[in-house]
Amino acid sequence: MEKNQYRLCEEVLHRLNAAKILDDLILIGSWCMPFYREYFSKIDYKPAIRTKDIDFLVPFPQKIKVKADIPDLLKDLGFVVGFKGAQGYIKLEHPDLLIEFLVPEKSKGTDGPFPLPKLGVNAVALRFLNLLTDNTIKVYVQNFYITLPHPANFALHKLIIFQRRVNEEKIAKDRESAVKILKSLIENGEISVIKNVFDTVPQKWQKKIIKGLEEAKEKNILEKLVK
Repeated sequence: MEKNQYRLCEEVLHRLNAAKILDDLILIGSWCMPFYREYFSKIDYKPAIRTKDIDFLVPFPQKIKVKADIPDLLKDLGFVVGFKGAQGYIKLEHPDLLIEFLVPEKSKGTDGPFPLPKLGVNAVALRFLNLLTDNTIKVYVQNFYITLPHPANFALHKLIIFQRRVNEEKIAKDRESAVKILKSLIENGEISVIKNVFDTVPQKWQKKIIKGLEEAKEKNILEKLVK
């Protein structure tokens, strides 16, 4: 199924790009892993197992200029509109993939879904997503580019959020992804990049990252990070 998933993911990206809205999105979550291959081309990088969930972060909803009905764009691929929770969060559902849209939570928080009328969907507002918008990279896919969080930001974010999970499988996957990317960055000679990201986040976030590494039993990475 993974080959089918990957091809379907590429087709989704292709259609979003053709509709001129891909530049307004950041691909986050476990589906970043296979697309980091280009970034880690100089080392033996083997991405971890993906999930069915594809998460798109909309960092600046107010700056979206092009109107595109995403459910309609993907309808003929087999995606249908589903709803998550009593508040009506939209998910695009396919037997192989689930697509969800996220926005950074503002200081006061958001009650219910965040509307994205120009895209025909709504989004979930979550904490800590600014960590993924602060430092991004572009990766070439087929004949276009996609935006991803820098691997260091991705990994440190995973260390924070796995502690907020309740599903044991998701906890394990987030922790595994974080450690895999951190070790790849270290092998790539980028410990200073990790430290720079760590040093620029709020102290409360630093404590969560340290706790995440302790829970992952990654003493060596922790010593490199805080020395």
